[in-house]
Amino acid sequence: MRRRDFISLIGVVMAPPLLRPLAARAQQGANVRRIGALLGYSEHDPEAKAYLARFTHTLAELGWTDGRNVQMEVRWAASNVDRIRTFAKELVDLQPEIILTSGTAVTAGLRQETQTIPIVFTVVGDPVGEGFASSLRRPEANITGFISQEASMASKWLELLMKIAPDIERVAIMFNPDTAPGGGSYYWPAFEAAARSLRVEPIAAPVHSDAEIESFTTSFAREPAGGLVVMPENFTVVHRVQIVSSVTASKLPAVYGVSAFAREGGLLSYGPDYKDNFRRAAVYVDRILRGTKPAELPVQVPVKFELVINLKTAKSQGFAIPLTLLALADEVIE
Repeated sequence: MRRRDFISLIGVVMAPPLLRPLAARAQQGANVRRIGALLGYSEHDPEAKAYLARFTHTLAELGWTDGRNVQMEVRWAASNVDRIRTFAKELVDLQPEIILTSGTAVTAGLRQETQTIPIVFTVVGDPVGEGFASSLRRPEANITGFISQEASMASKWLELLMKIAPDIERVAIMFNPDTAPGGGSYYWPAFEAAARSLRVEPIAAPVHSDAEIESFTTSFAREPAGGLVVMPENFTVVHRVQIVSSVTASKLPAVYGVSAFAREGGLLSYGPDYKDNFRRAAVYVDRILRGTKPAELPVQVPVKFELVINLKTAKSQGFAIPLTLLALADEVIE
């Protein structure tokens, strides 16, 4: 190295901060914001990973890149109540500026740990009934976000089920009381009313494990003219492979509230696009990081819905899908 170049290098290293290159000073003085995320899904679930990817991609479009000016602390609870409690406390102890959640039980767990850190939920059925918000228009607390499904959807699921299996005489709705909105009561009134109006018997089917899923579907299918609605909540989504497998083996007509079920081999699903909820949640996180209070952001309902029909499953199980229903489908799996 020439003497002149060596002296120049020493000058850069020894220069006071104000004389160093602007980019270097900007990087050292950058204010890295911390975002926590507690998700009710399994970390090995590709569908759940796609939800989170949509969130981080939208954040990046808004100017927040993980590893540059934000740091993401992500925890996966896999619909396990004990893990929810543990991770909720762990995240709150880290004192992030905001926490993203998915699921009623997850949001409830975090609410028990903090009433000050802003929380944005993506998949909660009844935020007012659960006490997360005083109203949809004005949450008036540290929690806001996006509703997964309105209670009235239960009647729509039953309507779709009757189009596929018009001769059913009894219909069960499957859920886990530990993780479902209201312990399962959120959807029940609309489900029961729709069943009565269609002259079918409504049956509650609470389950807590893969073994109970298998036991219920096997026993329920022993009697003819039965149908199944699977409630959209963290437990059923996490255990969807076992649910679809048991339902298919029992040859029960079934409708699901999350598209991932139909893509895993379920007969039909109808519900909101969860990836879109995560996209919209990123917009709320951006606004809160820039100074807006959660109480100023109204809780919003879904705006994008998708009907997915697995025609391959329908043919193998002997169910006829009406052409009018196929024409309405956003996705047909053949």
